[in-house]
Amino acid sequence: MSESSAEAVVAVASAGAWRRATGLAGAAIGVVAAGAAAGVAIERLTVGRGMRQKARLALDSAGPYGALRGMPGKAVSDDGTELYYEVDDVEPEGGSAPRRRRLFGRKAPAPVTVVFSHGYCLSQDSWHFQRAALRGVVRTVHWDQRSHGRSARGAAQVRDGVPVDIEQLGRDLKAVIDAAVPEGPMVLVGHSMGGMTVMALADQFPELIRERVVAVALVGTSSGRLGEVNFGLPVAGVNAVRRVLPGVLKALGQRAELVEKGRRATADLFAGIIKRYSFASRDVDPAVARFAERMIEGTPIDVVAEYYPAFADHDKTAALVHFADLPVLVLAGVKDLVTPSEHSEAIADLLPDAELVLVPDAGHLVMLEHPEVVTDRLADLLTRAGAVPAGATVGGYGSSTAQPG
Repeated sequence: MSESSAEAVVAVASAGAWRRATGLAGAAIGVVAAGAAAGVAIERLTVGRGMRQKARLALDSAGPYGALRGMPGKAVSDDGTELYYEVDDVEPEGGSAPRRRRLFGRKAPAPVTVVFSHGYCLSQDSWHFQRAALRGVVRTVHWDQRSHGRSARGAAQVRDGVPVDIEQLGRDLKAVIDAAVPEGPMVLVGHSMGGMTVMALADQFPELIRERVVAVALVGTSSGRLGEVNFGLPVAGVNAVRRVLPGVLKALGQRAELVEKGRRATADLFAGIIKRYSFASRDVDPAVARFAERMIEGTPIDVVAEYYPAFADHDKTAALVHFADLPVLVLAGVKDLVTPSEHSEAIADLLPDAELVLVPDAGHLVMLEHPEVVTDRLADLLTRAGAVPAGATVGGYGSSTAQPG
């Protein structure tokens, strides 16, 4: 489909025929949606639309996920974009941090800080379980990537129409570190696009990695060759998606207000797609699934379109050398359809001393689907890096498994 054809799809929508527009856009990416749509069709036979809407509202009001908050702050990237972050500090025994760090007239070493970077169409809240578990154990920083969560829209994108790229995200992370972690050792943790952000940081600021980073965790991510991912589709289907999706996303992004109305009208279909590409387990807690759905729904369609081309150009394989002498955790879900576990295995092959963990029955959002595995391995990494003392108790991380009755 050409760009003009894709825009024609949206033109139908602007005339008010949203059902027909959804059908045409769906035809462009229909192979991706087919399995999810079938599941939604079956659900419609047994559960009314009004009941499903009430269930979503109940889950939204009762679910604790994403409710954790820390000390807020703002960093400013090199193009003027304001980046929102939060700090969870550890309260030292026997007084405040400034007083204890000046004990006996000497400045104590800065504590290790763990910096979490989230993935595409998510927010800092995607680390909910790990954040809850590490509170009071180690200092952590959680931030929202540009145009995601509570961060501002990318200034260069809005002002100058500059395409976003992974290199820019690396510079954004540097700005957050400068503001929130101006001194002391760090552990860098990144999921999916967040892992690519960590690689871009290393590529552009190798001295920072060498001087201050004591460990790295790369979760469900890739160092490159994302253009070869088949998303669990047959060859003909994935080729069709690759051919038409960029044009469709660009056209939809140019009609963001209308498209957002369409997304709300077809929430059931997109919920099925989100679940298929986020989780592999059948018994994921509906509240966790809805939590992921809310984060992804909260990413405007023009931001989705703005970021998509950056992944095809991403190649940070050479940057991995900067992690070679560090403790590294590489973790992925075996059934990840977005960044397949083979990409994590390729990273581990280039970092032979890294710990490779492949989680069975796990999809792309492994840190939400199997938080106990991710948190345990992360806690072990922090112990090996000296970020937490051996024998420290990591807090409870809740459950992502649907509870009976």
